[in-house]
Parts: sequence; C-alpha cells; structure tokens
Amino acid sequence: MNCFIIPGVNTSEKRKHLIIYTMKIPFLVLALNRKLLLSHCVSSFDLSSLVRSMAVIHEIQQVNAAGFLPGLRLGYLLCDTCSYASKALLNAEHMLAFNRSNHLECDNSDFRPAVKVVLGAQYSEVTIALAKLLNVYMVPLVGHRASTSPELSDKLLHPAFIRTVPSDIHQTKAIASIMSYYDWNWVGVVYGDDDYGKAAFQSFLWDAEENGVCLSYQETLHHYLDHSQNDRRIQQVAEVIRSSRAQVVLLILKAELVELLFKEMLKTNTSRVWIASDAWSRSSAIAQMDGINEVGDILGFTFVSFRSQSFDDFLTNLTVTEGGYNFFIEEYKNLRSNCSAECGSSNPPSKCVDLLKYACDSSYSPDQKDDYLLKATDTSEPFPHRVAVWAVAHALKKLLRCNNKIALVLLFWFQLLQELKNIRFEFENQMYFFDKNGDFVNGYDLILWEKHGSGRRLEKFGKYSILNNRIELDGKEFTWLSTENVSTPQSRCSESCRPGWVKKILNISCCYTCIEYVQDCKTCPNETWSLKGYTHCRPRSEFFLRWTEPHPLTMIAAAAFGVLLLLVILVIFLVYRNSLPMKQAEVRLSCVMMAGLAVSFASVVLFMGRPTVHICRARQTMYAMGFTLCVSCILVKAYRTFLAFLPFGQLLHKRLHKLYKPPVIIVVLTSLQAVICLLWLIFDSPDVDDKPPSAQSMRKVLECKEGNTYIGFGVMLGYIALLALIGFLLAFKGRKVPQEFSETGYIIFSMLMYLFVWVCFIPVYITSEEDGTRVQASAILVSSYGIIFCHFLPKCYAALWASKSDTMENILDRWRAKSEKEDRDGATPPSERSVTLSTTSTSSFLWRSETQSTITSRLSDVSCDSVCFPPLPSRSGSVVTKRTRSLSL
Repeated sequence: MNCFIIPGVNTSEKRKHLIIYTMKIPFLVLALNRKLLLSHCVSSFDLSSLVRSMAVIHEIQQVNAAGFLPGLRLGYLLCDTCSYASKALLNAEHMLAFNRSNHLECDNSDFRPAVKVVLGAQYSEVTIALAKLLNVYMVPLVGHRASTSPELSDKLLHPAFIRTVPSDIHQTKAIASIMSYYDWNWVGVVYGDDDYGKAAFQSFLWDAEENGVCLSYQETLHHYLDHSQNDRRIQQVAEVIRSSRAQVVLLILKAELVELLFKEMLKTNTSRVWIASDAWSRSSAIAQMDGINEVGDILGFTFVSFRSQSFDDFLTNLTVTEGGYNFFIEEYKNLRSNCSAECGSSNPPSKCVDLLKYACDSSYSPDQKDDYLLKATDTSEPFPHRVAVWAVAHALKKLLRCNNKIALVLLFWFQLLQELKNIRFEFENQMYFFDKNGDFVNGYDLILWEKHGSGRRLEKFGKYSILNNRIELDGKEFTWLSTENVSTPQSRCSESCRPGWVKKILNISCCYTCIEYVQDCKTCPNETWSLKGYTHCRPRSEFFLRWTEPHPLTMIAAAAFGVLLLLVILVIFLVYRNSLPMKQAEVRLSCVMMAGLAVSFASVVLFMGRPTVHICRARQTMYAMGFTLCVSCILVKAYRTFLAFLPFGQLLHKRLHKLYKPPVIIVVLTSLQAVICLLWLIFDSPDVDDKPPSAQSMRKVLECKEGNTYIGFGVMLGYIALLALIGFLLAFKGRKVPQEFSETGYIIFSMLMYLFVWVCFIPVYITSEEDGTRVQASAILVSSYGIIFCHFLPKCYAALWASKSDTMENILDRWRAKSEKEDRDGATPPSERSVTLSTTSTSSFLWRSETQSTITSRLSDVSCDSVCFPPLPSRSGSVVTKRTRSLSL
C-alpha cells in the first residue's frame, strides 16, 4: 500500500482508549512520473515531493513539541498516490478503514473514522476524485499546492473540501493582467486534458477576452505521462509553437510535461516567452535541466511563501520519529549513498534514476548532516502544506476549549469541518482564513526565472492582489533573454498603425490591416481628446493655480506678508496715536482702512486651488467689499481737505459742511457696493467656466467665469474706480495745501497707482483667457500694497523718526517767517492774496487780508476733533498776494 503510520502517543502507554489520544492526519504525497501497479509505484524518486511531505511532518512535530494542543498529540499516516486517482482512492479507503472494516451505509451520520483530516492531493484531478469519496463521509480534505481547479470551489459538489491556496480563477486573471500590462495580445496556450488544465483554460479564455488578449492557437497534451501518444503529441505541439508568430506561450501543464516539451523545443533552438502556471512555476527539476537557458524567458505566478530556518535545519538532519517508520526517508538515504560507479560517471546509463545522476555521493553517511536538499530544492515551496497543518491545529484547539479532551477524538466529522471553514489564525506574521468557497485569498507572487550559471533561479519582481485585482511590480528593471536588453519582447498579431491610418479588423479582433483614414474623424469619449497625429484619444490635463506651484505660493506669501505688515502698522498707529502725524492721519479712520485691506489680501487666497462655484462667488465679494471700504475712507479724507481749505462762499461752505459726516459716508458708499454684489450674485452670478478648451489644446483650464455677460463684474470694478477717481480729484484740487497740514499727496499717489493698475488690468484680463485668475490676483496685491506704501508707511516713518521739535506752534512760526519774507519781496496785488492751511481731519485755519474776528468766524465753521491751531495774529494793513507750493497768498 506504500503507507506508514507515526502514532501521536507512545504505544507503551496503558490506556483504555489509546486511539482516542492518537490523532492521525494522513498526508498524500505525490511521487511524480510513477507507473501504477497494484501496490507500489515505479518511477524516479522525486525530491520536491519528498520535501513537501517532510514539511508536513516537521510542522506536526512542531505542534506536538510546543504543546499547542494540551493533552493531545498529532500523528500521521503517510501514503503515496503515485499521481494516480485510482491509487489515491485505494489509499483513502485504507485510511478510513483503519482499525475497522469500511462498510458503506445509507446513513453515515454516526461514522467516526480514526483519520479526522486528509491533506492532499498534489494535482487537481487526483484531489477531485478523492474529494468525491470523502464527501460521502464528510471527512475534511485540505488541499494545497497544485489543487487549484475552480471546480473544487463549488461547495455543492465538494462540501468537505478546503484549500490553503487560491483558485485558478484568480490565477488566470493575474496571467491575463500581466499579458495586458506588457501589451501581449497574441499568445498561444498549451494545457493538459485533465480537470485542472481544462478548468484553468476555460477561466483564462474569459479573462483574456476582458483584457484584449487573443489566442494564436490552443493545444492539449495527455496528462498521463505513460500515454502511448505522448511523444508524438509533444512533437506536434512543438511544431505548432515554432510555426506561429506568437512569441508568448502559456503552459498549463504538469512539470513533467513541460520538461518534455522544452527538450523538444531545444532540438531546433526555438525560444519563446513562457508563462508558467502554479503547477510548474517553482519546479527545481526544470530549473536545473540541461539547456534550460536556451528556451527563452520564463515568467510565472506562484503562491505567497516564506522560508523557515527551522524547516531547513530539519532537512539537514532527516530522522524518523521514535516508534515509527518512514519509507520515503529511508529510500532517499539509500539512493543518496548506494551509488554504482557507472551511475556516478559523467555519462550515466538510462537505468540510473535522476536522483543518482545529481545527488549520488559515495562518501555520504546516513547518520551525518546533509544539506543537499537545501541546494537542490526550493524549501519555501511547501509553505501551503505547512499552513494546512497549522489550520488543522488551530481548529482542533478551538474545539478543545468547548469539548472534553477524551470526547475530542470521538467528535463527529462535521464539527471539525465547520471549525476549519470559520478559522482565522496567524502564521509567520500573516493572517490566514478561508473565504466562502473554502479558498485562501492571499494572492500570488510574480516570479522571473533568471539565469544562474547553467540553470535558473527564481527572482520575485511583483505580486498580484486578489482583493483588488491588481498587479504591483517592484519597479526594478531586468534583462530579457529574448531581446538581450531591458526592452520588452513583443507578441502582437499585427503591428500598430502609424498616425493617419486606421485598423481594419480581420476575423480576429487582435488581427487587422492598416489603411489610410479618409473619412471624418470619430468622436472621442467624454473627457478625452485627440490632436492631429494622435493615434488614440487621451484625457486632457487640468490646469489651475495649484497650491504646490511656485507662482501661487508666491502670491499667497505676498498676501500673508501684506496682512502681517498691516498688523505691524496697526500696532504703530495705536502706540503713537497721540503724535502729530497720527492725529493728522485720523487713527480710527485708518484702522477701518486697514480692515478693508486685510479683507482684500484674504481674498487673494481664494484665487488659488481648484475653483468651485462657492469660491468663485466668495473671492469677488470679499475683494469688492474690502477694497470699497478702504477707498471710502480715503475719499472721506480727501473730502475733508477739499472742504476745509478751498475758498467757498459762506452759504456754500455751510451746505457742503453739512454733508461731511464720515461714518455715514463710509456706510452708505460700502452699502451701495453690497447692493451691487447682491444683484450680481442674483442675476448673473460667477461660476466655474465650463467652456470647452481649444480644439488644438490638450489642456483644460479650470477658472471662474464672472457671469455670462460680465456686467456685474464690470459694475463692481467701475464703482470702486469711480470712488477712487473722486477721491483723486478732491485731493488733486487741494494739492497746494502744505503737506504738514494735509494728506493730499499720499491720497493722490495711492489713488493714481490704483487707477493705473486697474486701467492696465482691463486689456490684459480680456486678452489673457487662461491667465485671468492670475492677473486679477496680482492686480489686487499691487493696488493693496500701493495704499500701504503710499499712505501708511510715510505716517509710520514720521511717527517713529520725525523731529520731536516739530510741534504745531513751530510749524506755524516757520510758515509765518516764510510768509513775512515773501511779503517783503511782495509782488502780488492784495486782491489776490489768500492763505489756506490744513492741520487735521476736522480743523482748519484761514488767513486772508481780513480782520482777526473774520478769521475766527471761519475757523468756527469747522469742528475741531484733534488739534486746533490758534489764529494767526492780524497784521493791520498787510497786503500779500504771492502764491507758493504750500502757501496761497
């Protein structure tokens, strides 16, 4: 039967229910390339199968040594299926009938086999046959490695089957994705005629169609290695591969069939890009076969796996558990040491098995440590087998918490099966669980077979995530054997058409001829466009003032610096509020101006970033209200000077003076702007511009459109400009008033700068369709800084560094002396003489050729809020008519 047992407890223990404490977990090891006999397999010894079986034994020993299951030890019954379903069924019957006869009954609900779990088998066609038998008894069957057929995910057909690897449904999606990634749309497929090959091929057909991949050919090989037509069929398939223009071939085959096919391809030095299914993607025998470096590039998907130092140490010192017997270990050690001279020669005869060709060592001793298995095989490959053991152990441990230890081994089959389906556990710092189909969903590693001496070694360069159906490559470049450089080999049915030519599809979607396109161009899908010479439609790039770009960052920094500068100026104004320059500037009015400028600076921030309808409305409203407030205050200052120092008749002067109410003027002027903005937002509101870009542009500009007609935008800016112009004219009218007594010079320059900036803004804004946002933001900054530098900073300078002796009395004395000197040089008739001096926002001093009482009467017409100057003494009979820059005579 080729089976042996290792008990889970010492057989010398005298207990009533010895079998109760012996949990026997059989593992079906597939010895490949063996011929089916009645009791024994005859073929070469397979190292990979040996290592996989040793991995299970090692993990069982680890579970027992760690005391993971208190009061319970695991044993195992190991059988060789010889890669045949009939032999696997024979072994399963032997397991289920252990220590009792195996009689099938109509009702097996009370059936309690000594074997509680079966691990295996190696290939899907064997596993499917085995699962159908075990379904009768509902004994859990845990699959691994190559048991990946989608059929096994059907819980109606196989309710007792689970596996520690993903289904081939996910593998074929990964294969089709990598073909699409490298733009391979013309490929060939060779698959086995077993359940695994057929199911995987059908799944690949669906995924290939979704990814735009077409098949040049599809060939099958007999999965039985001793089939009488195998050699002839392999030759036929090799000839199809040679004659096809497809440079990429997917092989869904057993490793033994792949090796035979490669040997046939090497006869004519034919190389291709081979894509390996999980059945042979880690085959060490193929990786070390003669001439493997001549077959071309090999890519493959393999299960996620990790190497274990503990398992490597176990392989270097293979021993049989005390009280048991392991036929496979003994066979390996015998083949390793019992070498004949002819089998150890460089040209061994065909009767020498493969192991003797490479592993035979006459100096080998069965008792010594030996690392040959570490060098000849990939010890991370059996990782799914190791996980399967721990899955069973965790399920049993969960049952231990709920059941009596003695009754545990007598548990019904469905209890352990149910726990296995629901178990979640951690192993090697990874979390594992079974999905609703009883499959693992931990993804695949994408591997490349790199040249390594005369053989190949596996190099991981990416992974495939099942949860999001996406391939993630490591990004490192590698040299393709097909092209001998880093450029990717091509496999297409037809070459790409050059610009101006169009595909004419033939009988297959991937195959076409290129003809010159003479008809009207086709319409691109939404959000895409194509320029002249383009071969396909492309999405347009979006352009707006991004926060991370240099120019927006510069403007934001300028706005922030402006606000900071206003705060500094505010502090200076408050600290020096009792100084003469600050009294002239009217501190309270200046603070209102600073608040308006701060709002204007803040509006600049809304010009950056992706525009939205709310941002488009808010930024214009903020600027309009803030700057109107500031300009209204400036207009009040200009009107003050105009009212106080220009000569008017007594009646006109009183009427004009009644209109001078600063709070009312500021509120009314700002409210008018609020009404304008409200009507603008109601009837022609700003919005994001949805105008399509130019037909010759691949850049879509995202910016605000200031209404459909721009009337509201124009009225808003025109209103501010009108206020600024009125303030400028009033200040210009009183430009000859001495600078010590008025702010006309500051007002003139600040308003002149504002008008100049916005007069330049209009044509630039109209002609710069894509830069309108940038232009307006820059204009707001320049005009705001103009008011700061022309209006506030001179006052700060005067307050901080002006002479302390510059009192009002000294200033008046200085102007008297100057006036007297000019009187002595008199050249102006008396009728033309007049002097007007301004000192504060609401105080004035008039000096004419009048009596002191008349001057006092005129002074009393203007209220005094800050500083009032004493009247100049009358000079009887003085006649002065000369005019100067700051003094009217």
